[in-house]
Amino acid sequence: MLKSAINCVKLHSKICVNLQSIRCLQLTPDYTQNSYKVTRGNYNLLKDRHVDFFQSLLGKERVLMDENDLERYNVDWYKQVRGKGQIVIKPKTTDEVSKILAFCNDNRLAVCPQGGNTCVSGASVPVFDEIILCTDLMNEIIHLDENSGVLVCQAGCILQNLNNYVSEKNLLLPLDLGSKGSCHIGGNVSTNAGGLRLLRYGSLHGNVLGIEAVKADGEVIDCLNTLKKDNTGYHLHHLFIGSEGTLGFVTKVAIQCPTQSKAISLAFLGLNSYEDVIKTFLQAKLELGEILSAVEVLDTPSMELVNEHLKLNSPIGNHNFYLLLETKGSNEEHDQDKLNKFLELVLNKKLVVDGTATTEPTKYNAIWSIRERLPEAFALDGYVYNYDLTLALEDYYKLVSELRDHVGDRSHRVFGFGHLGDGNLHLQVSAIDFSNEFKDYIDSFVYKRVKELNGSISAEHGVGFLKAPYLNLVKHKSSVSLMRSLKNLMDPNGILNPYKVLPY
Repeated sequence: MLKSAINCVKLHSKICVNLQSIRCLQLTPDYTQNSYKVTRGNYNLLKDRHVDFFQSLLGKERVLMDENDLERYNVDWYKQVRGKGQIVIKPKTTDEVSKILAFCNDNRLAVCPQGGNTCVSGASVPVFDEIILCTDLMNEIIHLDENSGVLVCQAGCILQNLNNYVSEKNLLLPLDLGSKGSCHIGGNVSTNAGGLRLLRYGSLHGNVLGIEAVKADGEVIDCLNTLKKDNTGYHLHHLFIGSEGTLGFVTKVAIQCPTQSKAISLAFLGLNSYEDVIKTFLQAKLELGEILSAVEVLDTPSMELVNEHLKLNSPIGNHNFYLLLETKGSNEEHDQDKLNKFLELVLNKKLVVDGTATTEPTKYNAIWSIRERLPEAFALDGYVYNYDLTLALEDYYKLVSELRDHVGDRSHRVFGFGHLGDGNLHLQVSAIDFSNEFKDYIDSFVYKRVKELNGSISAEHGVGFLKAPYLNLVKHKSSVSLMRSLKNLMDPNGILNPYKVLPY
């Protein structure tokens, strides 16, 4: 029987997890240069004269060199990789970024761009001793055009802060991530982050209208267009979206923000099989249509994880699979009627065993927290090998089952969850600690199967350092060759985020 708790609410706020606050819960990994077979590039070492230049430009307070200050910039929050960066530089303006990169290029100093450092592919931390160029202080909101809904801001603005700002004007960011309390919009753009709202609002390639970026030689590329339609020449700003700081350092972003919905509902459903999950999703697209805004799926081990470590319980008891379906629209009565008819239909068809639906803020946030706090539970579950994949829906959960059989008792938990609406699977393997041998054992199996299933080895988290060696496996050599040509053209000395994206 459906447990209904439908009430009226116009706005909502999801529980935000500051991912950086839980990074300390896992052991610090060994240095990347010790754990992986990678050779340091032909870059110069940091000298006193280099430090003198940075301090004269920014002041000593914006140039960090104390070992205690550096640690959090050298380790990713998943505790997968660890660099030996000796300096963190914090510019405030595009002009400062331009002068820094021009100096680094002239002196052949490798640079690692970094935002909120919530990346899970190892893109945002050094591999060796690269200079860390951090956007922490580039956090100015420049302009919001309320008529068009276009927001212009610096790259270091925190995603949650931006969403809070535009919500005062009845708008919202078309991007929603579990790391929204820490991640920077520049990093989101640089990795082409996806998240919970992609089903409704599309990718950042569609929502980012313009970008200002600085090339490796210090030249400022002004593509900060704010028009939704501008068909003049090459759309150069798309080069920087998803390039993970390897082609240029993003300094400003223009992004379109849709209007807030007046009526928002959330259903949490329990199902017996993945086959029923797919049938329910297809029924939801048919019955809910334009008001369907998010579809998330969790398996039993995922629910057990948040229950064990965070004491979060399923509001409908235990089931093999769980679906979260969110709707957003402009007419509460109309939307609730559609949702109720859909729920009645899937219950009568026995696709759904049980469920609950609500728009009451406390219950709404509590249900969403089960999904959004999953990464927080990772940090309490040993070492987690994580994979961010896109697969056809018929293969989506097949890979989870196959990997569970493949690793056997070498792990204590294999679980899968993600954005069912766009085929994005987050596949995780928990083990006691990190092992290169075990990682290679998982990687070779997962990436080979993804290729066989015509999937993608990176759905929304980028290639970074960890997946770069596998790019040749899943991309045609002509595509990789063109990527290298673009890299050589825009960064001939290779100083921007070396060892990332392209195979090293």
